[in-house]
Formats: sequence, C-alpha cells, structure tokens
Amino acid sequence: MAHTMTIALARSAAEPAWPFYPELLATPVPRYTSYPTAAEFVEGFDGEALGTALDHVSADAPVSLYLHIPYCREICWYCGCNTGAANRSTRLNAYLESLLREIALVGARLDGRGRIRRIAFGGGSPNAIAPQQFDALVEALTRHFTLDDPVLSVEIDPRGFGSDWAETLRRNRVTRASLGVQTLAPRLQAAIGRVQPVETIRRATQLLRGAGLDSINFDLMYGLPGQTARDLLETLDESVAMAPDRLAVFGYAHVPHLIPRQRRIDATALPDASARFRQAALAHDRLIDHGFVPVGFDHFARPGDALAEAAASGALRRNFQGFTEDQAEILIGLGASAISTFPDRLLQNEKNAGRYRERIAAGALPVNKGVIRDAEDRLRGTVIERLLTTGRAELPRAIDLAPEIARVERFEARGLVRVEDDFIELLPQALPYARTIAAVFDRYRQASVSRFSSAI
Repeated sequence: MAHTMTIALARSAAEPAWPFYPELLATPVPRYTSYPTAAEFVEGFDGEALGTALDHVSADAPVSLYLHIPYCREICWYCGCNTGAANRSTRLNAYLESLLREIALVGARLDGRGRIRRIAFGGGSPNAIAPQQFDALVEALTRHFTLDDPVLSVEIDPRGFGSDWAETLRRNRVTRASLGVQTLAPRLQAAIGRVQPVETIRRATQLLRGAGLDSINFDLMYGLPGQTARDLLETLDESVAMAPDRLAVFGYAHVPHLIPRQRRIDATALPDASARFRQAALAHDRLIDHGFVPVGFDHFARPGDALAEAAASGALRRNFQGFTEDQAEILIGLGASAISTFPDRLLQNEKNAGRYRERIAAGALPVNKGVIRDAEDRLRGTVIERLLTTGRAELPRAIDLAPEIARVERFEARGLVRVEDDFIELLPQALPYARTIAAVFDRYRQASVSRFSSAI
C-alpha cells in the first residue's frame, strides 16, 4: 500500500474537482512538521537537555544538520519566518561569530559521534551573508563534525543572487537549492512585498545549473491577496518552463495577530475558503498535467527525483523542512530559533538573536524551549506522519484510539477515509483533508485554533 497517496492524487483533468466540504476544513490545523508541534513547546529546557541527547548519539548514527540564518536583505510582508533585516553588518557579523561558536560547542559534545549525511542552510536567506562567510561556516562544520559525504542544500533569495554566490555553492559542493518565488504576477508581488521580475528568477536558476546543482526547488503560493486562477496558472506554467526539479505550492497563511508584518497586506483582497480550495486543486491538476509527481499534500517532483522515488516507495518522511526523503532520526538545529529532533525530545534554541548570542558567549548551548516525547507521542506521531506521507497508517493497539476513530466517522461518511481494525487509509478524494484528518490523532489539539493556518 506504499503507493496509496500517489495513486489517490493521479486524477485526470476530465474528472471532477475535489469535493468541497467547508465544514470539514473550518478548523485551522498545524502543518505537522513535527509531533508534538512547536505550539506545545514549553520553556524550562536548557543546553544540558541538548547535551544529554548529544551524549547518547551513537558513533555511526545518521545525523542531519540545519543551520538558521535569520536575516534577509529585504523583508517580505507575508513571511512568517524568524528573520530580520540584514542592514547592519556589525549585527550580522556578531551573529555569525556566535553561530561558529555554537558549531564548535555542539561538535565538541558529540566528540566525533554521528555521521553527518545532510546539511541544510535556511532562514531567512542564507545568501544575505557574504560568500566568504558561507565558506567559513562550511569549513567549521568540516572541522567539528564527522561528515559522511553529506548532501548540502541552501535556501536562496533570487534577489541579490549573483555569480559570486553561484561559485561559492559550486566550491562547497552544494547540490540542492530552494528558491523563494511565491508568484510571478507583478501586481501580486507588490501586494505581498516581494518584487522580483521573472528574469531575476530565470537568471538565478541558470546560475545554479551552471554551478552544478542537480536539484532546484521553487516555493510557490496560492491564496494571495487578489490572486486569480489565471494568475496562478501563469505562474505555474512560467515556473515549469524554467525546469525546476521540485515545486512546493503552499497556501498563504494570514495570521497578522502572530506576524505583525502581515498587517501591510490587504486582508479584504484575500480569496475566501472556496476560492483557496479551487486554487489548491487547480495547482495540483496543472502540475500533474506538466508531468510532475504529487508528493504529500503540497510538494511536487519530477519522475526520477529522489523525493518522487521516496513517495513511490513509501519511504517519504516529514520534518521541519517539509516532505523529505531524509531518513535520519536525529536532526541538530544550529542558530537562533533552530529546532533539534531526537527520538525522545524536541528542543528549540533561543529565538531572539541577542539572547542567543548571550548564551553562546557564556559557553552554553542556547536551548530554551522544548518538549519530551513519551511513548504515546511517538506512536501518535507515526500515525500522523504516515497519513501525511503515504495516506495509510497502522493503528497502534498500545493506546486507546476509540475516541479518535469516532471523530473520523464524519470523514468516513463523506467517502474520504476507510477505517479497519488495525489501519486507517485516505481514499482518492481525501488529499485536501489530509491535515485535518491527521489532526484527529493529535492529543494536544485545543479549542483555541488561532495559532494555526488554514486547513487548505
């Protein structure tokens, strides 16, 4: 049954659109890049909580690294990332000095244990720093960790990406990049504070290919203020013409009570729930028409791409980078707000860059929040992840899921799921409801939903 999700999504353009049941999508839900989600993190954790976890990493354990650069040369109004303006070199340099010290601290605690097979640079915009500073970060990782021919990936802001940065990526053997594109419609770019002509995107893509990168992803969005079906289709078609290997198509989450910069966006121009639903379905069908393989509920990849192959084989995973083929159970986050994942705990670094630097200066690992995952968390997390990645999950007998199964009945009545004694399976029309169905198994869900984004 590993192919359930892919088969469920492969509808022809002649078939009717996904059925729209607004009452099933009315409650905002998490994106489940972890379980428990970051909303359940609590204060009271410190660097020793991370140190203890690092002490138990075995010599040959596969480990992934994530480095957070919380700065951008320009701040986009829609963005919910932990980032600030890279307009003061002193502040940026001080942050990078602290990040280098954190690399040394974590590396010393690992003492050679663990095999680093993936390294991801995100933000913010990693290319907001100088190329030579990126060189220094890679050199520090090489010196303080045991690297096992890792796959290096970088998030890129096409604005300000030039040949110097392309050469830097080539020199450091980066093979994957993700470009923040969002939309190619100029009026929509102006509406969300991210103006970047299509030629800027095209040139960045060409530079990346010239630097030897073999996997390029575009991040796109639907549900933007004033966005029409035609806007979305034109962006999809123009993006595909630039030959990315992967695309992620996210629904814009308008939560100005949590992200003050979003107050600059005209909320009255946002598509309603029905229009958002149609746009999600339109993007899905258009990319299938272009030959892409659907991966999970919002990623797409060309056949033969590692992500597409993972989806087909049932090996797809989900972590803080979204859908991934990365099988590592341990992910170490470095930098302000970065999150580390271990089988028994999730730990987050201090979010504020100033306080992050203070902790590093004191010689401490900068953790300040987290959650311990007990046995039930792990079982529920597996159910949620398998539903989102393969469309099918075994129901563990070690915990009582009778209340959850009862809540699934309303989805079953609509022909969206099938439940047997020992498994639950998403049916062909269930994709836009996948997160909502998965959320049924989240024991931390509360009546207050203001922290989460729209279910579609």
